[in-house]
Amino acid sequence: QLQLVESGGGLVQPGGSLRLSCVASGDTLDNYAIGWFRQAPGKEREKVSCIGRITAGTNYLDSVKGRFTVSRDNAKNTAYLQMNSLKPEDTATYYCAALSGFRRCGLPMTDFAPWGQGTQVTVSS
Repeated sequence: QLQLVESGGGLVQPGGSLRLSCVASGDTLDNYAIGWFRQAPGKEREKVSCIGRITAGTNYLDSVKGRFTVSRDNAKNTAYLQMNSLKPEDTATYYCAALSGFRRCGLPMTDFAPWGQGTQVTVSS
């Protein structure tokens, strides 16, 4: 059974960068599309990005386009979210989650499972 573990979060100054990792175990990552989500205190969880299974097509939340890049290395069973030019409003707990089969990234977050435990990203001076 697939399990996901995120890492790479931390405290960074505005304008800085972080790379989040999502390591899969229990199954091979190339059986899944992978979504990245975030939830800030008092706000709803939102989809930040997603990378497809087969074509590795990607999509992004408008507010992170041009700053965040999602990628995957199926040989390492790992997906990544490279975050550049970070802003205080990017502060949140970031989660990765899997979408099985041939379903596309455009599906709502309720279709994604399982989820990782999350990693905290804090952007502050």
